[in-house]
Amino acid sequence: MNPAAKLILQRLLLGILTLLAVSMAIFAAVEFLPGDLAEATLGQEATEETIAAIRRELGLDRPPVERYFVWLGNIVQGELGVSYANGRDIVEIMGGRTENTLFLAAMVAVISVPLAVGLGIVAALYRNSLIDRLINLISLSAISIPEFLIAYLLIVTLARSGLFPSFVVIDDTTTLGSRIYQSILPALALTVVVSAHMMRMTRASLINVLSSAYVEMAHIKGAPKPAVIIVHALPNALAPIINVIAINLAWLVVGVVVVEVIFVYPGLGQLMVDSVGKRDIPVVQACSLFFASVYILLNLAADIGSTLSNPRLRHGR
Repeated sequence: MNPAAKLILQRLLLGILTLLAVSMAIFAAVEFLPGDLAEATLGQEATEETIAAIRRELGLDRPPVERYFVWLGNIVQGELGVSYANGRDIVEIMGGRTENTLFLAAMVAVISVPLAVGLGIVAALYRNSLIDRLINLISLSAISIPEFLIAYLLIVTLARSGLFPSFVVIDDTTTLGSRIYQSILPALALTVVVSAHMMRMTRASLINVLSSAYVEMAHIKGAPKPAVIIVHALPNALAPIINVIAINLAWLVVGVVVVEVIFVYPGLGQLMVDSVGKRDIPVVQACSLFFASVYILLNLAADIGSTLSNPRLRHGR
């Protein structure tokens, strides 16, 4: 078997095992949430018989191991169950919320990836210059500030001035232009943090490749600096850049939880936080498993992309 194909197959099997382990961790973590759903639903004055009846109806009287395998079997069949809070199908509840979260993540990716790679190339091209130091200063500052603080700073500076709304109101009737306009502040809050990580990795990878002999030969032959960077250096620095881009995009989908809560963005993060407060266990489990699946899949994509960008693995030498 080709080394690249073998490595990809190993990564896929490892991803499945990782997802299975994460599903166990999610189920166990939800089990340890404080409080009791039946008591929270019926109130403190409910009788023990009524509470027991609700627990039987919801299947909470069965052992946790049995409930885990029932839940896992339903997921394999594409059934996420129904919400304890309102009795609606969880797939229906998560449908629009998932679209909103992925829209926000896509919006951030479209802005941050070209920006970060472009700034990384500029920083590597003018290494140790004033431009390089300024870009590094900005990126280090962005990495050091948590996203929730960046979100609040954007609200104070841009939302209070009336340029953009401080909270997001979108639904199925919202036009694309309005959706983009209302999502600008949460997208900017995420872009600042994500771009900094990708920019620094792009710069570091290019600087490492620029010290190679074939790059020095291209300089000796008189090739212009931009051509040396884009044609000779960048293709050979793609593996770590692909890795950090995929990992940061995975963080985007998972890390939107805090930003969604701050801007009241109607996405999966806001849904999960609301469901934790209501002890809506099936919705919390479904949202957590979705975030974990996206993170694992994008990390697999990073591994596979790095493999395919490495000629030695592609050709078996």
